[in-house]
Amino acid sequence: MATFLYKLGRSAFRRRRLVALLWVALLAVAGIGAATAPVATSSSFSIPGTEAQRAFDLLEERFPGAGADGATARVVFQAPEGQKMTDPAHKAVVEETVAALKSGSDQIVSVTDPYTGKAVSQNGSTAYVSVAYKVNAMELTDETREALTQAGHNAQGKGLTVEVGGDALQTMPETGSGEIVGVVIAGIVLVLTFGSLVAAGLPLLTAIIGVGIGVSSITALANVLDLGSTTSTLAMMIGLAVGIDYALFIVSRYRAELADGREKEDAAGRAVGTAGSAVVFAGLTVVIALVGLAVVNIPMLTKMGFAAAGTVVIAVLIALTLIPAMLGFAGDKVIGRKQRKAAKAEAGADSAKSRKPNGGTRWARFVIRRPVMVLLIGVLGLGAIALPAASLEMGLPDDGVKPTSTTERRAYDALSDGFGPGFNGPLLVVVDGDKATADRTVSTIKGLEGWAAVTPATPNKAGDAAMITVVPKDRPSSGATETLVHDIRNATGDDVLVTGATAMNIDFSQKMNDALVPYLALVVGLAFLLLTVVFRSILVPLKAALGFLLSVVAALGAVVAVFQWGWLGSLFGVEQTGPIMSMMPIFMVGVVFGLAMDYEVFLVTRMREAYVHGERPGEAIVTGFKHSARVVTAAAVIMIAVFSGFIGMTDQMIKMIGFGLAVAVLFDAFVVRMAIVPAVLALLGHKAWWLPKWLDRILPNVDVEGEGLAKDAPADGASGSQPDLVKV
Repeated sequence: MATFLYKLGRSAFRRRRLVALLWVALLAVAGIGAATAPVATSSSFSIPGTEAQRAFDLLEERFPGAGADGATARVVFQAPEGQKMTDPAHKAVVEETVAALKSGSDQIVSVTDPYTGKAVSQNGSTAYVSVAYKVNAMELTDETREALTQAGHNAQGKGLTVEVGGDALQTMPETGSGEIVGVVIAGIVLVLTFGSLVAAGLPLLTAIIGVGIGVSSITALANVLDLGSTTSTLAMMIGLAVGIDYALFIVSRYRAELADGREKEDAAGRAVGTAGSAVVFAGLTVVIALVGLAVVNIPMLTKMGFAAAGTVVIAVLIALTLIPAMLGFAGDKVIGRKQRKAAKAEAGADSAKSRKPNGGTRWARFVIRRPVMVLLIGVLGLGAIALPAASLEMGLPDDGVKPTSTTERRAYDALSDGFGPGFNGPLLVVVDGDKATADRTVSTIKGLEGWAAVTPATPNKAGDAAMITVVPKDRPSSGATETLVHDIRNATGDDVLVTGATAMNIDFSQKMNDALVPYLALVVGLAFLLLTVVFRSILVPLKAALGFLLSVVAALGAVVAVFQWGWLGSLFGVEQTGPIMSMMPIFMVGVVFGLAMDYEVFLVTRMREAYVHGERPGEAIVTGFKHSARVVTAAAVIMIAVFSGFIGMTDQMIKMIGFGLAVAVLFDAFVVRMAIVPAVLALLGHKAWWLPKWLDRILPNVDVEGEGLAKDAPADGASGSQPDLVKV
């Protein structure tokens, strides 16, 4: 592996113009494809194997054109205190709004008049207009949304309080500002790390090229493969993260090789042969984590995982080819001017006096002296933070967790006040049978507890199916509402199915919860095998996996404490606590696992390299930190900054994802990789690198440490490049 990548790096360095031209051409082709492709909409959402999905499928079959899976909206009217919505003047405003909505868009299926549809509260203070659309929220046009909001605004100025709720106003969160802030912070960190604008710019430039190719390709294929507009967001987040990391690792190793006096071409080859090997295997762990999302068996997640994995593959290929090519263009400028002057001033000086131990070296020596103390503090600290994870409640946030400044939240609260908290999450019961079966189902449901209203059955034209609406007493995300869903399913036969947004959320959460353990087993198991090949050890991969699990559970504990319990909620802009988004645990596992293994592979392979070359275990730990701690720290700080940029957004789900990923990287990089890992390795000593002889014989030797480079690489000066006299 190392020898092949060494030759690849040297070849890319020599043929840098051709390599750069090929990548620019690929970017141009992907960009043209994205520009000429139809605009992507949201991908079709389905949850195979759940009762809610079977009910939706039955609705599409027996109630064609009903828009069961389409977007909905509610225009909520509140009369001034002491007045009622049945007053003639207020009634005229509502009827005018209904007429405006009906003529506002051809995407509308129906608009329900509150006075004929019994949508006025008992005290008369609140009424609402229900709007159903043919397509889901992401497929609504801007004109349709504008007509909806304009109808509300027109009624607002006529003496009524008017708010608009429902998923019809849902749009893709604007994440561009968070990404820009993350890139800016990444640039600052890279400049501080390298002391050179050129060296700092290379990871940013190549990461942006990789993300550009990946996201453009996804955009070009979105409609053909039904990828949807959400897929590119995940691919951009992951691609930017790993793209910067991988380039950072190789540029850092290149500078270290120059510091050892190697020629530029040879240094580029060795950087790709050693750090590039770590990049390949780190990339494989990320790909495993993303492709493993297929275990959940939700098509949308599977497609998102595969698309993001493709972007990671592009990032790896760019790191192995475009980075050495760009290093050839950069020349001496990859090293800062101050560093070049300092290197010349140190020439001929006594190395012991001129080169002081860096921060990584000092920290590693501290951990080696007190491994038990560091290990206990790290494990107990993360364990304490992880305790709230035992109270994890999963669900899908609704309008009730949005900021009170939004019209969706105010509409949600108005409906809760006027019609009861369960009104915002009605259940749709679908009966596969005749009217008699439907009537018996209504009677059965009324015999249960936890409902506030049960409508009469509405049959289809053929008379072989019916719909029943059940309004729970409690709010949609409550345990009481979930109990009601299960009670209805248990009390009725197989020909009665419960669906609707609330039931779909319950089924989705259960499916995600059931998939978490198999997903963890698959991802961690495959990565364990991969790391066993890389490190040729049993205990090092085991320690890596256990450390990752500790950091992820601690991060989940922090998420529960802030977003479910409300601790320090005001500090992070959490206005309303609620269940944790169902997708959050698996999403966090996939993303953080990939990044954690990046840091693990890059840090520990340098230790393994030193150990293989004859250093004692303690010395190898110090050597690994001496050369890698600064780079891993920079990579982690960049990722924390990128993810933290999403905490300031108003969307609760994006805020939760940003916070969870930021704290997970913080815990894993600085507590697990920087403290627990060296402490465990120091305690294990030589045993850390033990591998049974029978296993050693059957495992392939991938030579990540670059042992083969010593005999296969040409001697200095053989490449024909001019020798580099600068040491950093």
